[in-house]
Amino acid sequence: MNILTGYVVPFLVALGPLILIHELGHYLVARWCGVKVLRFAIGFGRPLFKYRAGADGTEWVLAVFPIGGYVKMLDEGEGEVAGHEAHRSFNRQTVGRRFAITAAGPLFNLLLAVVLYWGLYVVGSDELRPIAALTEAPASVARAAGVEEGDLVLSVDGEAVESWRDLSWKLLNRAVDRKETILRVRTAAGDEAERTLDLRGFSLDDAGKKNPIALMGLQARLPLARVARVEEGAAADRGGLREGDVIAAIDGKATPTSQEVIEAVRASPGRALVFTVRRGGETRDLAVTPDAKEEGGKGIGFIAAHFDLFVTVRHGPLDALAQAMRLTGETCVLSLKTIGQMITGDISLKNISGPITIADIAGKSSQHGLSPFIRLLAFISISLGVLNLLPVPVLDGGHLLYYALEFIRGRPLSARVVELGQRIGLTLLLTLMAFALYNDINRLIPA
Repeated sequence: MNILTGYVVPFLVALGPLILIHELGHYLVARWCGVKVLRFAIGFGRPLFKYRAGADGTEWVLAVFPIGGYVKMLDEGEGEVAGHEAHRSFNRQTVGRRFAITAAGPLFNLLLAVVLYWGLYVVGSDELRPIAALTEAPASVARAAGVEEGDLVLSVDGEAVESWRDLSWKLLNRAVDRKETILRVRTAAGDEAERTLDLRGFSLDDAGKKNPIALMGLQARLPLARVARVEEGAAADRGGLREGDVIAAIDGKATPTSQEVIEAVRASPGRALVFTVRRGGETRDLAVTPDAKEEGGKGIGFIAAHFDLFVTVRHGPLDALAQAMRLTGETCVLSLKTIGQMITGDISLKNISGPITIADIAGKSSQHGLSPFIRLLAFISISLGVLNLLPVPVLDGGHLLYYALEFIRGRPLSARVVELGQRIGLTLLLTLMAFALYNDINRLIPA
């Protein structure tokens, strides 16, 4: 895998549509309010593509650095405006309309996240069951709580848990809140019990290089490769695999976990594998040839056998919408809490990520299939929405603050105050970018 196809392309594919949606929000609401749009640009720097269209002759631009964008509207503050078009200037609009046009970009990002999450919930996905295992750390929050190998987590503080991803998300939220958290579990022996995680002193400062759930001492347990279901007519069915089979080895190599079986199959498209299985007290060898399909630009094998490792998470359209809105809302709140704790010093600034980290995550997620990549798109879209709504001059949120103050005062802020705010906002933004870039480089350096 080279840098271009492995990182740059996934990064642009991830960020480009999110910028487009953001600017489209500004554009559509501006047009709805009757404001004339002069230019719709994706990217900065030298234009790669220009095109004029529409009754207003709007110029559509794609520039060489597609890491941002803007919508330029008719505005008397930026140049002379013909008298017959003055009413279509942005500055002539009511405070409410200017507020709506400015807020539309970030809100479109949040709406996109809801749509993406909704699609994932409706289509459904196979996810890891929330079965806990302990990391090797001798002193951890999980060990102190009495978590045992094989505990199946049923709920977190009374909220039902669907999958390991769901469990991780709920624990991350509790970690930010630094509160005691009660896990309701079913033990390996079949009994139900409670485990109390004391997260009051838990710190996320090392989460930049290590999964925060692993910092708690928890990891997903990979159970024995027991076949739960075989799709009729697929490679597994043709090869003789049946429900209840426990796969002991592949080509003579012991494969004690479902994950190892999956990895072996994915690496062998079209190549016959000898599965050694235990069935009803007997051991037998089966020849299974994985079918081939393309994923992430390369060929992988699949046999359409489902293991106890996974649980299918799927919801009906209405319930999926509720779940998507809940997850988007929780992510917004978590982002704001994290930013607040960074400001107060409760969370280190080294948790800020920049374009290098985004490119790295985008590249890795794209290699694991469409679902993880879509989840990443939704998360970044929320992050862009929340970031742009912060009341920092030069961001959309800073302009919204100006309009709110104008509404309260009954008149606009002076040009001097606005200019000073822009300078302060630009300084803050550049500082933030410097921190993000430093953290990105630091994460690339082995600990």
